[in-house]
Amino acid sequence: MKAPKAPLALLLPAAVLLIGAGEPQHYQSSPERRTVTDTRDWGPWAGPFREKLVPSMMQDFGERYLYAPANAALKPATKGDDRVVFLGDSITDMWDLGRYFPGKAYVNRGIGAQVTAQMLVRFQQDVVALQPRAVVILGGVNDVSGFLQMESEDGIVANIEAMADIADRHGIRVVLCSILPVTNTPTADYVIRERKPDELRRINTRLQALAKARGYAFADYYSALADKQGLMDQRFTKDGVHPLAEGYARMAPIAKVAIERTLSRK
Repeated sequence: MKAPKAPLALLLPAAVLLIGAGEPQHYQSSPERRTVTDTRDWGPWAGPFREKLVPSMMQDFGERYLYAPANAALKPATKGDDRVVFLGDSITDMWDLGRYFPGKAYVNRGIGAQVTAQMLVRFQQDVVALQPRAVVILGGVNDVSGFLQMESEDGIVANIEAMADIADRHGIRVVLCSILPVTNTPTADYVIRERKPDELRRINTRLQALAKARGYAFADYYSALADKQGLMDQRFTKDGVHPLAEGYARMAPIAKVAIERTLSRK
C-alpha cells in the first residue's frame, strides 16, 4: 500500500531551505546609507569650486597628492635646524612664513578649504614623515560651515586631539591654535551665518583647555584679531574669514612665542 503524498504546501518551505542552504543570506552590520540632496546655493565662486573639488576628494580625501612632490624634495631634518611644520587650511596656506619668520626652518603645509578630518588623514605624510621638532595645528573654521563636511564641535576637537596624539607618539612637540574670529563684510554678508562665531568660541575654549591639560603652548590668535563684539576686526580682513597682512602681522609674534616656549621645554 502506497504512503499518502505530502501536501504541496508542506513541501515548498523545505524546498526553499534546501535551495538556499548553499547561498548564505547577505549580511550587513551597518544600517543603510542615507541619501542627501544638496539644495544649498553655494554662490558663483564656491559652487563651481566645490563641484570641482568633491570628485577629486573621492580619489584622495586628504589631498595628499598636493604636497607629495614638495615632501619628497625636502631635505631630511637635521638636529640643529629646529624644523616646525604649520598644518592647517587656507589661513595657514596663505601665510608667507618666509616673510614673517625669516631664516627659520618652518614648513607650510596648509591647504585651502580643508576640514580637520582631511588634516588628520594627511598628518602622517605632511607632518610625521618630515621629522619636525614641532607642529603648529590650526583648523576647524571650515568644518562648521559644512562646505565639504559638516562636523560637530566634539568631532572637530576629537580630530585635533587625534593629531596631537600622533605627534606625541612620534616625539613631535605640539602647538595648538585658536580658530580665528570671523565677521561679515560689505563683500561677504553671509559669514556670520555660515561660520557660527558662538560655536567657534566654544571650540576655542575646549582647545585651550586641552593645551593646558597636556602642557602644550596655545597660540591665541582669536584674542589678537577680535573686536569688542568678539568678531574679526574689520581692519584685519576683507572677506571676513582670512586675515590681511595686518592680521598675519599680529599673529606672527603669538606663534613665535608659542614655538619658542615649545622648543625650549625640557
